[in-house]
Amino acid sequence: MQTNRLIQTVEAHTEGLPVRVVTGGVGTFPGETMAERREWFIENSDGLRTFLMCEPRGHGWLSGAILQPPTRSDADWGVLFIEVTGVLPMCGAGTIAVATVLVETGMVPVVEPVTQVRLDTPIGLITAEVAVRDGRAEAVTIVNVPSYAHALDQTVEVPGRGTVACDIGFGGNFYAFVRADEVGRPEGGTGIAFERDRGQEFIAAGREIMVAVNDQLDPVHPETGYRGCEHVVFLASPTEPGPSGEAPDARHVLINYPGWLDRSPGGTGTSALMAVRHARGQLGLNTDFVNECFIGTTFTGRLIEETSIGEHVAVVPTITGSAWLTATSQFMLDPSDPFPAGFTL
Repeated sequence: MQTNRLIQTVEAHTEGLPVRVVTGGVGTFPGETMAERREWFIENSDGLRTFLMCEPRGHGWLSGAILQPPTRSDADWGVLFIEVTGVLPMCGAGTIAVATVLVETGMVPVVEPVTQVRLDTPIGLITAEVAVRDGRAEAVTIVNVPSYAHALDQTVEVPGRGTVACDIGFGGNFYAFVRADEVGRPEGGTGIAFERDRGQEFIAAGREIMVAVNDQLDPVHPETGYRGCEHVVFLASPTEPGPSGEAPDARHVLINYPGWLDRSPGGTGTSALMAVRHARGQLGLNTDFVNECFIGTTFTGRLIEETSIGEHVAVVPTITGSAWLTATSQFMLDPSDPFPAGFTL
């Protein structure tokens, strides 16, 4: 066996979304902050991301996280969040998976019934409270970054679909929220049914709406300068039953750039949706908000305080969900492998 790369990972899934957590075989990236390390990684080591996330070792709906020594004294670990599409500033589902992996592998001191894990991320310090019983992480609650309703009651023109109404929210990334029953269909008519066999329809519509939002609305964070919407959320009618059998506060399909259907309820997306609901007077502080995804799993969110972002009223959300470990892996690179950085189709 010949290899010039050997990387250790712990595989997990957060409410259905597979997450690959890199625990070894990677050095410390240059940078005084995790934001600087993210920029260095994008410019100098992006082949590592594609090696792990893209085919033949990964796939289009895989998320990942690379553990790093922290750059700040109040954090336990640093994290870079990676996907097929790039390096995210924040990922809620990824954070839940990372906290679970750190607890269940003993990479942080474990205290029952709650272990606090502090993560140094490109968007700031994220604190995770891990509910632990008999050494197992049963649930993780994260305090996310301040979230806000960027623009309500917007419309975009989508070729073949006509005018689409949307709200734009920020929860660590920008999201466009649309009603699934109001989206035009190229073959005529309106609305996409919440059925598993409609997944490709949601992906196609999400791609088209994403392009329209960025071309016509161009969302920009007023403080960080973070730009662009890479997520579209299709909200179900409140009267439609969900696969979980419960009555959630929201049901949705989440489409991520460049066009894949998220298997989890989405941590930053749930945060952005709660911020939009709060701005509309539909969700107060300290109230549980259950958000259900296409496969029936849920995150429970809660707004714990108000703050501000630029001229916007913002809220600080918490997100609670669970992750499960599925495997440990070692990824190797044979010197003769024709795909040393992976590939996408």
